[in-house]
Amino acid sequence: MSEPGMRAVLWDMDGTLLDSEKIWDVSLDLLAEHLGGVLSVAAREAMVGTNMAHSLTVLFSDLGLPYEPEDAAYAAKWLRNKTAELFDDGIDWRPGAQAALDMLGDAGVPMALVTNTERFLTERALGTLGRHRFSTIVCGDEVDFGKPDPEPYLKAAAALGFPAEECLAIEDSPTGSAAAEAAGCPLLVVPCAVPMHPGPGRVLRASLEGLSWTELQSVWRS
Repeated sequence: MSEPGMRAVLWDMDGTLLDSEKIWDVSLDLLAEHLGGVLSVAAREAMVGTNMAHSLTVLFSDLGLPYEPEDAAYAAKWLRNKTAELFDDGIDWRPGAQAALDMLGDAGVPMALVTNTERFLTERALGTLGRHRFSTIVCGDEVDFGKPDPEPYLKAAAALGFPAEECLAIEDSPTGSAAAEAAGCPLLVVPCAVPMHPGPGRVLRASLEGLSWTELQSVWRS
């Protein structure tokens, strides 16, 4: 079903396939409260799509706390465990995401999951997503540099055996979009927690609902 050029689809997870940014909202707010502060809206928006280390750097700065290695390690463990509890309570799909995965799976299109979330938490999310859907999974703690660096997308494309330029990336955030674009992937953006804007090689869509193979091909050719 795929035409020459477009060989695979590389999916972001949080905010794109799963409505898990809302869960991160809760766990990050609880961590800030645990540390004696209140997380600002601007700081939370700056964390969307980033990895654990960057998010904690932003959080400590926002709360006016010194970023000491032992304090950061404690906060990371606390946040990881709290988020895992919330993930285990269930994660909602983003609108149209499950149907889009089914459509591509039925078409035999290779897919990868490319996320800044650590493997420990991604494994819990796979209970909702379905591990069988993805030929490869790249997590934030399995690369030297997470998004917005292109490494996660380049690693996923290489694992699938295709150039990144022949893999369509689907993202929701500025951080993830920057990573996909730097890797050379054509990009479909479905905003979730923060606004996004059109750009060269980037197509915006309000949601994944009703996404068709024909439309994906038009994204590829745009």
